[in-house]
Amino acid sequence: MTFKLPELPYAYDALQPYMSKETLEYHHDKHHQAYVDTGNKLLAGTELEGKSVEEIVKASYGKNQPLFNNAGQHYNHLHFWNWMKPNGGGAIPGAIEKKIVSDIGSVEKFKEDFVQAGVGQFGSGWAWLALKNGKLEIMKSPNGENPLVHGATPILGVDVWEHSYYIDYRNRRADYLKAFVENLVNWEYVEKLFNEAT
Repeated sequence: MTFKLPELPYAYDALQPYMSKETLEYHHDKHHQAYVDTGNKLLAGTELEGKSVEEIVKASYGKNQPLFNNAGQHYNHLHFWNWMKPNGGGAIPGAIEKKIVSDIGSVEKFKEDFVQAGVGQFGSGWAWLALKNGKLEIMKSPNGENPLVHGATPILGVDVWEHSYYIDYRNRRADYLKAFVENLVNWEYVEKLFNEAT
């Protein structure tokens, strides 16, 4: 199964004012496309050709860094586009809200800790809400790394590479992360991943 760039699940201007059309055009059409193209080149002729994206990510971690970088970023972005929606944020579905409160303390604490994980990720990387050993955890990771390679299942992630926010927010990463949590998160998609993981 070769990597393929998915269509965005909404129009390029649908996430404004929190994420601009220009950001999505660059981020999806240029950056994600480059991970797909490079990943496919690096995958060709290897024993991982034909495996699922998840299998390729796990198998290349620590063994084939160039392939892992591109496969990891492809996996992350496949979900990233779906982790956002127009008029996102808002109420969290009941089962997830209960789990967040029991494992993290409160919805407010989740939001604060999630934003802080993204702000505190030095350089490029991601902040995550992931399920590990039956518990929700907030994690962060450098570059294209994700919770899959640490025995966890990501159910929400936010990209803190500069190309994800610099056009719209310049160096104000915290403002981007707050806008993501409050106005962009597609909680139905998070719920779907949560249900699949449990």
